[in-house]
Amino acid sequence: MARILVTGGCGFIGSHLGQALYERGDTVVVLDDLSTGSTSNLTPGARLLVGDINDRNLLEDACQGVDAIFHLAAIASVERGVRDWTGTHRANLSGTIAVLDAARVARVPVVYASSAAVYGAGGQLPLDESQAVSPLSAYGADKLGCEQHARVGGHVHGMATAGMRFFNVFGPRQDPRSPYTGVISVFCDRLRRGQPVDIFGDGRQTRDFVHVGDVVAALLAALPAASTAAPVFNVCTGQPTSVLRLAETIAELCGTPLAVNWRPGRAGEIAHSLGERAKARDALLLAEPMPLRAGLQNTLAWLDERGNGTALGAAVPLVRTAAAA
Repeated sequence: MARILVTGGCGFIGSHLGQALYERGDTVVVLDDLSTGSTSNLTPGARLLVGDINDRNLLEDACQGVDAIFHLAAIASVERGVRDWTGTHRANLSGTIAVLDAARVARVPVVYASSAAVYGAGGQLPLDESQAVSPLSAYGADKLGCEQHARVGGHVHGMATAGMRFFNVFGPRQDPRSPYTGVISVFCDRLRRGQPVDIFGDGRQTRDFVHVGDVVAALLAALPAASTAAPVFNVCTGQPTSVLRLAETIAELCGTPLAVNWRPGRAGEIAHSLGERAKARDALLLAEPMPLRAGLQNTLAWLDERGNGTALGAAVPLVRTAAAA
């Protein structure tokens, strides 16, 4: 049994990871400022430390006696990075450096969240980890900076790390009320209530939607793969879905006609994003990803339970496991 620190452990992905760690018998410590997370998501029996990831004393306390760190705390919003460039930079890059430095002192490995935003709009689809990166947002630039500092940690300090380039993650506990939530949670919430959805442009833009259960499986499998070489892995399905097709599928699952408010296309939006999962699949021995339709059913089931009075953090887990587990 290990003692594991999860930063951002009251958030969407972090709470699912904490649950999986708890279920396999690990002791979980959570560090979260609760700016977007909720205590209702907290892993049973976990020790919760509330505060800023850049608070050195708090971070040192959180790292006491831990065997590994999963660093998921971040402001995961491109739009907020436009409005608050320095504030998001402090949370996303400075916060990661603070975690890496604390891990250096504690001599423990770190698996951290990166993002497909590091790729920008260039590159040949599907995007693989060997392609050149050219982020177009402050969020993407900070996530690339996290990867570079992880490499410095390995080269200079002998630290073991692994970075996970998340594509479009969805699933239970992704709060549709949040202005920074993903499109799936918003579409599911609105269509199950028979309301129209907003689609920007012609709806043909495509994304690689990956269920949170598959993300958790990848995170867990990445810990033994962490090394001084600072590897990075795409966390994706390798399957593209257009925004319009997504809305049509959710409407079908909800048994409701699809009503769309068509909006002008958003300036600077990337038309297509699709990941190559071969490196992660082979290195981390990952199972096949959950089909989109099954993941949408899982998300709708959580929203139904929540609508019937279940708390925000209620578990509809469907946590995936690595093929080798």
